[in-house]
Amino acid sequence: MVDKTKVSVWEIPLAILKGFYTTFKHLFRKPITIEYPEKIRPAMYPRYRGLHFLERYEDGTERCVSCGLCAAACPADAIYMEPAENEKGERYAKVYEINELRCIFCGFCEEACPEEAIFLGKEFEFSADHRDKFIYTKEDLLVPWPRKKPSEVEFKRKNRRVF
Repeated sequence: MVDKTKVSVWEIPLAILKGFYTTFKHLFRKPITIEYPEKIRPAMYPRYRGLHFLERYEDGTERCVSCGLCAAACPADAIYMEPAENEKGERYAKVYEINELRCIFCGFCEEACPEEAIFLGKEFEFSADHRDKFIYTKEDLLVPWPRKKPSEVEFKRKNRRVF
């Protein structure tokens, strides 16, 4: 059996020199980290999927008709909605909630939506101190109206269907 408590006289200075070598090797390299949040990455990757948002028509009405396809397509069961009708007989989402802790950001909800209402944006800074704050309601997800800047989404259909 080998006694590991005994170290030779030359092993300690050799270990110190190895440590200095490693330090000087990395001292003049360009840093690969950024000082977040003072510096923010200029742009996310084009295919990045961040926080959800609900779009509106050009007249400001909600695009979501609460058909439930996004909730059905969600493999994590993160979307909950309750439909309702307004005085014109148009459907809208009375309650629309997304649990961002359950969401796996797969984008199936975006693909399933026939009204082009839900999208995954580029927002990556959404943190909170309590689990309940990760349940985003319709008011949190809807694009503010009137818009401050034009939508980045190119819609196939800009106006509501009239039947």
